[in-house]
Amino acid sequence: MSETKSGIDDVQLVEQLNNKVKTVKSEISKVIVGQDEIIDQLIISLLSRGHCLLVGVPGLAKTLLIKTLAEVMDLKFNRIQFTPDLMPSDITGTEILEEDIATKKRNFRFISGPIFANIILADEINRTPPKTQSALLEAMQEHKVTAAGTTYKLPDPFFVLATQNPIEQEGTYPLPEAQLDRFMFNLWLDYPSKEEEIKIVQTTTSEYQANLNKVFSAEEIILFQNLVRKVPVADNVIEYAVKISNLTRPNNGDSPKYVKDWVTWGAGPRASQFLVLAAKTRSVMLGRYTPNIEDIKFAMFPVLRHRIITNFSAEAEGLSSVDVIKKIQEAN
Repeated sequence: MSETKSGIDDVQLVEQLNNKVKTVKSEISKVIVGQDEIIDQLIISLLSRGHCLLVGVPGLAKTLLIKTLAEVMDLKFNRIQFTPDLMPSDITGTEILEEDIATKKRNFRFISGPIFANIILADEINRTPPKTQSALLEAMQEHKVTAAGTTYKLPDPFFVLATQNPIEQEGTYPLPEAQLDRFMFNLWLDYPSKEEEIKIVQTTTSEYQANLNKVFSAEEIILFQNLVRKVPVADNVIEYAVKISNLTRPNNGDSPKYVKDWVTWGAGPRASQFLVLAAKTRSVMLGRYTPNIEDIKFAMFPVLRHRIITNFSAEAEGLSSVDVIKKIQEAN
């Protein structure tokens, strides 16, 4: 590994990151009870320059978790509540006409929207029409906003966390598969255990106020994001990631019979890229200098579950994309 401009070599940076991630998780645990794997996956996504879609019923502390992460990371955080009447300009910003009092000249001035932050919580993204969804998804992909022919760059790092409520589907606009593919991870939040729920109730119904320390700065996150890109990966690990993505495609000759029987569309090349990126990030977070196949397996469910589209045969048997991933993982 090479040396950075500050004179710190990449080996030292890996050790620094490993220590900082432990501290981040310790700080978040002051507010959030449990959800250790979700927190790991959020940090992996952030350091991989990816975005996350969080699916969970109301009351599982999705908003609190993301707000706490932003506070510990010392990043600017904005929450956008998606509603049926939300317009694209409500997200990106709008131009207003201003008049100079002295010269009486009128000029347009751009007022930036809530998208201009480091961490964006797109709350209930499926509650707004596709036109407004696409305004957010374009910003996610391009990291910039265009208004009246002028392009405005979004702050770096830029991280979008969109939430979806799996119940109450009436009046929603589900994200098309092509737009879902832009999210690196699809994370499912489950109910806490009985012991965790007791602790949650004890802390949230008392006078307890968590005092959170800042662990990362925006500059450090960018430094560690660049470090992840430099992590070397063995050929067999990349080949394994590509093999897994290929096995999800029903038109692939090597795909097992259950994939051909149950799957309409499999994961695209972006899945292979995200599997490798997640593996690289996880390895350096754990203090290792190169990823292994276990790191790919760790990322399989969040990377693939929203990229595999099952057919009516699978639905008739009560099977989902998760069941397909389990079978692929067990056989490989």
